[in-house]
Amino acid sequence: MAATTPRRGLRRDPQALKPIPRLIVTTGEPAGIGPDLAVAAALRDWPCELVFAGDPELLVARAKLLGATVRPATWRAGSVAAPHRAGSLPVLAFRLARPVQAGRPDPANARYVLDTLDAAVDGCIAGHYWAMVTAPVQKSVLNDAGLPFTGHTEYLADRCGVPRPVMLLVADSLRVALATTHLPLAEVPRHIRRDVIEEILGVLDLGLKTAFRLTSPRILACGLNPHAGEGGHLGREEIEIIGPAIAAARSRGLDVRGPVPADTAFTPASLATADAVLAMYHDQGLPVIKHAGFGRTVNVTLGLPIRRTSVDHGTALDLAATGRADPGSLFAAIELALHLG
Repeated sequence: MAATTPRRGLRRDPQALKPIPRLIVTTGEPAGIGPDLAVAAALRDWPCELVFAGDPELLVARAKLLGATVRPATWRAGSVAAPHRAGSLPVLAFRLARPVQAGRPDPANARYVLDTLDAAVDGCIAGHYWAMVTAPVQKSVLNDAGLPFTGHTEYLADRCGVPRPVMLLVADSLRVALATTHLPLAEVPRHIRRDVIEEILGVLDLGLKTAFRLTSPRILACGLNPHAGEGGHLGREEIEIIGPAIAAARSRGLDVRGPVPADTAFTPASLATADAVLAMYHDQGLPVIKHAGFGRTVNVTLGLPIRRTSVDHGTALDLAATGRADPGSLFAAIELALHLG
C-alpha cells in the first residue's frame, strides 16, 4: 500500500510533535501544607503531566477540608504523558503509617516522607519523569524518628552519589547560590575551604550553562566576613581561601568576581553585572532573595544527574488545612522545572 502523504496546505504543529514532559511532585510532610499545595496544583491546568507522590486518602481528605473536589487515580509507569487537567489527581501511591492530624507531625510517618523522595529520585534517573518538584518536609520530625536529615539538597545528593551539590535560589532574574547550606553559624568558617569553593564555583558555572542556558555566566562571590575582611583586619578567609579559589576558577576560564562585601553585593548596580551571586552561608544570601521574591522563589539543586526544584518555604504547620497557604512558590517551582535544560 502506498504511503499516505499529508494533503497540500495542511501543516503539522511542531509543538504537537514534542513529547509532553512529566513531573513528579512529592507532597512533603503530611501534617504540613504540602498536601494543600498539591491540591492547589491539581486544581489548575498545566502544559505537562503531574504525578503526585503521597497517600491518596490523605490528599482526598485534605481536598475536602479545603472545600475542593479532586479526581484521584493511581498512576503507573508506562502510560503516555498528557497535559494535566484541572481536578485530576494522578497519584503514585504510598501509605501513611498513622492517620494524620493537620498541624501535628508524627515521627511514625517519617519513613513515608523519605519513601516518596526515593521514588521520585529513582523515577527521574530511570527517565519516567522530566523533573521532580518537592513540597516542604519537617527536618526535626525526620531526625526525631532516627532518620538523619539535614535537608533535601544533601539527601538528594547522597541518593544520587553526588559529592558537591549546590543550592541555588531563583526569583525572577535574581539567582543566589550557597557555599554552605544547613549548618550552625559557628561551624560555617571551617567549611569554607579553598578546594570546596573551587568545586562549588565549577558546579555553579556548569549549572548556569546547562540548566539556564547561559553561554558565559557571570558569578559574583561574596566574602565571609564584614567588608570582605577589611584587608585582613576583620578576618583572613578572603585573603587565604576565597580569593585564591576565585583566582583558580578564573584561570580555568570562569567569569568570577570577588570576594566582595555581602552588604553591597546585592545593590542594583552590582547585580546588573552578575548572573548569580555566591553567598558563603545560608543567612547571608537567603534573606535577600526571600525579601525580593518570597512566594515566587524557587530552590534549584545544581550538580545532580536529575532536575529538581522546590518551594522556598517550610511546612507552615499552623496553616495546614486552613486554606490560607499560598501555593505561589510551588507553582513557580513547577513552571521553572519545565524550562530547565
